[in-house]
Amino acid sequence: MANDAQEQGGNDSASFDAAWKDVRGDEDIQFTATTPEPPEELPQWWKDFLEWLTDVLSPVAEIVVAAWPVLRIVLLVLLAIGVLALLWMMLAPYVDNWRRAKAVPDDEWRPEEGAARQLLDEAEALAKKGLFNDAVHLLLFRSIEDIERRRPELLRPSSTSREIGNFESLPENARTMFGVIAGHVERGIFAAMPIGEEGWAASRDAYGAFALSDTWRNNTPGRVKASAG
Repeated sequence: MANDAQEQGGNDSASFDAAWKDVRGDEDIQFTATTPEPPEELPQWWKDFLEWLTDVLSPVAEIVVAAWPVLRIVLLVLLAIGVLALLWMMLAPYVDNWRRAKAVPDDEWRPEEGAARQLLDEAEALAKKGLFNDAVHLLLFRSIEDIERRRPELLRPSSTSREIGNFESLPENARTMFGVIAGHVERGIFAAMPIGEEGWAASRDAYGAFALSDTWRNNTPGRVKASAG
């Protein structure tokens, strides 16, 4: 047993020595310290250029250091102006919308009666076919077109029906009419509630109350009083 262990130890030692010689014999591995070569000296023209640049910038640096208390204030003012300009760019559309909504309403605004009658006739034809959604949508789209034609500065491509109905620059009766029609359309779209005959009648009467004379509206049979829902 002892001889086997001794023989095994000798084999391990011989294997280690052989491996060590192989590593030492590998020329790609460095075992001795070497002195690195000094970096190449900069060309004279580059030294001359750096010296000239130092001579030119030194007075500028001295001026900046001397003026720094004032320069710092100027930079802070410019920064504040930049921040305010950025805020204005972000908030200007909302301010503009607020101004438009607060504009003085035109109380005399009323759609041309002949066009209003024709629109109601077209919507009535759709309603008789049971297409109440299409009929109310027609009233809404034509109402938006009328607003855009009379107040082109009021609407934006992103304006929603609810926003339009809240514009204080619209006459009160126009806002009421528009709110009734837009309310039924919104419920039909977002709440998946079909407008139905009752919603159509309310929308039709709301538009008629705004666009046509009370005599015409009251003398037309089968009218239902406009309501918000």
